[in-house]
Amino acid sequence: MARAFRLGGLLRLRKLQEEQAEAEAARAHAERRAADKRRYDTAVMLAGAALPREGDELTWRAAIASRAALTGLASESVAAVGAAQARVQQATAHWAEAKARATALEKLEDRHSAALRTEEDHAEQLVLDEAALRGRTTTTNPPIEGER
Repeated sequence: MARAFRLGGLLRLRKLQEEQAEAEAARAHAERRAADKRRYDTAVMLAGAALPREGDELTWRAAIASRAALTGLASESVAAVGAAQARVQQATAHWAEAKARATALEKLEDRHSAALRTEEDHAEQLVLDEAALRGRTTTTNPPIEGER
């Protein structure tokens, strides 16, 4: 019977941690894409908020207030994109670390499996050699005359 890989439980845990880190990185990327879209949408709105050519003072003040608010939103959205990008970098680094830890254990498991295969092949070869040796001794020795 083959010996079980003693670090199998730890390997499963490391793979689970890797999957969780990968999911977190995917969420961070999605948040960054959403922040990019908000930044773009705000920039489009700001570009479309022109000052009126004609109008009274109230219209001018409303247009200026609108542009000021959109400028503030644009600044906030740029900051949000920067923060989202920082989360992406952190999540990606965490995922890389988790992947490296899992990969190290996978390599140990591969070595363990290779060692087991080598042992099994060696044991099988011994059985085959012994069977071949027994087969040769029974066919090459002529029967003794008194044993018939």
